[in-house]
Amino acid sequence: MAKETFPAIPLGLVYLLALAAGLTVANIYYNQPLLPAIARDFQASALSVSILSVTTQLGYAAGLLLLVPLGDMLERKRLIIGSAIGTSISLLVVALSPNLAFVIAASFLVGLISITPQLIVPFAAALAEPRKRGQVVGMIMGGLFIGILFSRTVGGFLGAYLDWEAVFYLGSGLTFLIAIILWALLPEQQTEEHLSYPQLLGSLFPLLLREPILRRHALLGALGFGAFSAFWTTLAFYLTARPEHYGSQVVGLFGFVGIIGATVAPLSGWLSDRFSARMVNGISLLIVLVSFLVMDLADRSLSWLILGVFLMDAGVQTNQISNQTRIYTLAPALRNRITSVYMFTYFLGGAFGSALGAQAWMAGRWNGVCLTGAGLATIALLVLWGSRTPPAPSSGTPPA
Repeated sequence: MAKETFPAIPLGLVYLLALAAGLTVANIYYNQPLLPAIARDFQASALSVSILSVTTQLGYAAGLLLLVPLGDMLERKRLIIGSAIGTSISLLVVALSPNLAFVIAASFLVGLISITPQLIVPFAAALAEPRKRGQVVGMIMGGLFIGILFSRTVGGFLGAYLDWEAVFYLGSGLTFLIAIILWALLPEQQTEEHLSYPQLLGSLFPLLLREPILRRHALLGALGFGAFSAFWTTLAFYLTARPEHYGSQVVGLFGFVGIIGATVAPLSGWLSDRFSARMVNGISLLIVLVSFLVMDLADRSLSWLILGVFLMDAGVQTNQISNQTRIYTLAPALRNRITSVYMFTYFLGGAFGSALGAQAWMAGRWNGVCLTGAGLATIALLVLWGSRTPPAPSSGTPPA
């Protein structure tokens, strides 16, 4: 295996990649604050429309499994730009959909092609020095996480004053613009692997079996993101059902609260470079657990919900950065495949959390949702504290 080199990555390029990750990942989540509006437009039930969130995340999981590994085989800059342009086109298809079934199918397509953020993260990790990799990944993931929350703010506010289709037109235009900027400014990044596509996909499952660190952190990420998705899939329905009958613009405000929580990303990367994953993951998952206990008091006052959203997003973000910093100490030549396995598991957890949250809302309303989120965080803590794995290799060193 060729020795990995670490050219200096300019800070301006890190900021650009963080912005690109945020703008492109937002496309997967625009529909969540718009679910009540889409339900009204197509005269559908809340449970039927919640399938949109599940379908989009399942499409994203499929893209992570089938397309992200191509970054270990093809030139990465072209792959990043191609995925961004494809996403822009698929968002137009959603906006032009004539019925709910078509929206659901088009949403799967959006998720499938919207892999740009998960191509950007290993692209940046490959350029970073080992001792600063956690900080670089933290900055990129900060942009990505803020993009997830920013999408809810934009979707919520625009959905209150415009048709829901306008949000997808906006997302399409922004994604096409960022594709042009990346084409002009990104350096090329060649790969050293010479595998066929079937060989590439065939190496994914053995990689998961071979790496206990990857298995553990993929499961921790999936459970944390499942709790996060259960909350955000049902928040719009909860706020609409309150006596005040809040609209989508209030959902957008909670997205802004989440953005504030996501600003811990640089600190999370710094902690991940200096402390053990068990410590950082444990603290972050405890914060997620506490956040759902706090949000269960939301019927008394929205202040509890605001505090809980801040804590939940900070905890999920810290858990994610710790996971990715840890797995990127594994074999550099396999970094896109490691990302593929990890993020596929991660978004399967998100899709499961969305579906579980919708069922919890139907069965137990807000208390059921909070119990679901707290339960997923508790399971993640049991996985973390009950596991025994060997220490990760030093940064940039492939496993024996």
